[in-house]
Amino acid sequence: MKELVRPSRPAPGARVAVVAPSGPVAEERLQAGLDLLRGWDLDPVVAPHVLDRHRSLPHLAGADAERAADLQHAWCDPSVDVVLCARGGYGAQRLVDLLDWDAMRAAGPKVFVGFSDSTALHEAFAVRLGLATFYGPVAAGIDFVKNARAQEHLRATLFAPETVRTLRSAGVPLAPGRARGVTLGGCLTLLATGYGTPHSRAGARGGLLLIEDVGEPPYAVDRALTQLLRTGWLDGVAGVALGSWDRCGPYEDLRPVLVDRLGGLGVPVVEELGFGHCEGALTVPLGVAAVLDADEGTLTLDAPALR
Repeated sequence: MKELVRPSRPAPGARVAVVAPSGPVAEERLQAGLDLLRGWDLDPVVAPHVLDRHRSLPHLAGADAERAADLQHAWCDPSVDVVLCARGGYGAQRLVDLLDWDAMRAAGPKVFVGFSDSTALHEAFAVRLGLATFYGPVAAGIDFVKNARAQEHLRATLFAPETVRTLRSAGVPLAPGRARGVTLGGCLTLLATGYGTPHSRAGARGGLLLIEDVGEPPYAVDRALTQLLRTGWLDGVAGVALGSWDRCGPYEDLRPVLVDRLGGLGVPVVEELGFGHCEGALTVPLGVAAVLDADEGTLTLDAPALR
């Protein structure tokens, strides 16, 4: 697995396009998020359909074609330096076949930030554009608008990435060891359901896999991991870092599943690295070279995630 192209860090006054590729967005929280971005001396602009609702599918923020058009226009706009998702939910998978990837590649590298359902887009940006992206807080997310740790870590990642090259675990090693590789991953369910599609990687060989999920009981986490094991997607993975498992049942019930499904890989596995659906979620770069040290509980990037 090769390291992907790192975008440039935004300068003060940089324009941030906020898009809604997935679920419907709460306007009040969006406004709070925009105020935070303005306080960072950024210039947020909201895509035309961010506050839309799909006429017959209430779990979507507007029609597929309109959400895709917002994302593509934002990416291809030369005045935009950062594209930030408004929220997760569901729906990003429905967009990837509607985007003009040639046009987006021609627009050059930019910073893309999103998490949860945006995993489908992280994979597509890696496969189609060869671009490193950021799995982190979203503009209208509760964690972003209310949690100082999440805010400050994203801010440091954007403006001073050299200061956040090491992430530290709050837990103990699920499996010991030390490994080097290129980061990839996101929401486990999205990785499993994206397998076999033209916008997702064929496997994690040589990678440091970062995974988390929300609202999935232990048997469903077992099912997704088993799918990735049976398909060979996890063959050759260098190491695994686990984030949060919010509303996935008591952790004492989930941990044996993680041990059973991941312990046999023979690679280091770190728990509780602090990214995903948790309070104060950290921003983690995908597509960059790093070292995972399970004994020390650290993930250390070889270089700052932004140039």
